[in-house]
Amino acid sequence: MFSFDKRVLYVILAVLVVTSLASMTSGAWLNLLLTLPAVVIAITFHEYAHAWMADRLGDTTPRSQGRLTLNPLAHLDPVGSILLIFAHVGWGKPVQINPNNFTSNKSKGACEALVSFAGPAMNFIIAIILTLVSMLLTSLAPASFLYSSAGNVIGILIYVTITVNIGLGVFNLIPLPPLDGEKIFRNFLPYRALQWLDRNAYTLNLIFMVLWITGLLGVVVSPVIEVIQSGIFWLVGSILSLFL
Repeated sequence: MFSFDKRVLYVILAVLVVTSLASMTSGAWLNLLLTLPAVVIAITFHEYAHAWMADRLGDTTPRSQGRLTLNPLAHLDPVGSILLIFAHVGWGKPVQINPNNFTSNKSKGACEALVSFAGPAMNFIIAIILTLVSMLLTSLAPASFLYSSAGNVIGILIYVTITVNIGLGVFNLIPLPPLDGEKIFRNFLPYRALQWLDRNAYTLNLIFMVLWITGLLGVVVSPVIEVIQSGIFWLVGSILSLFL
């Protein structure tokens, strides 16, 4: 994903993980365990959506590489997955495409943008579906289940999965390389702007790394995640109120 020496990432990763584990309370350990399946779901469906969209547009490269599957092992990147757990920003194993294989009557740029957008879009769709499931459980499940240990664990797991999916979707829409957002927006920029992006790709990657390491990226992304999460809860709640 990055053009930087991976050893730098591994050092940062090790420090992050050790620091986080050392400061964890018993409640934090429970949250960590509940975050693991959420991360697997979010990354797996995100990368599968990239592969599915590319395949629908005529590029069979992801299919030939075994990426058109919901098997998590085909999509999880060890570093990106761990960072998503501990730093709430991360990534999966990038899906490779060949724009020359697209058979759609859309332009190559539009097809690339659709493939890039499919991942974040899938995360938002999952968040909406799970919000619906959560609200239906709250409305229809008996109180004996909702307040039981199993009910509490399921409720927390659903909530964490919603949050992780929204976080992954928002994070990947940031218009900085190498994220999906940059791949989406670059296809709609004029030629000179594209030249500028290509000339400054390393600098933009460096800016991204600085924002991420200093935590400024989280400062920017967290309010957006909260707004989108609140908007999804309001939208789903408003729709449900018409039927329940």
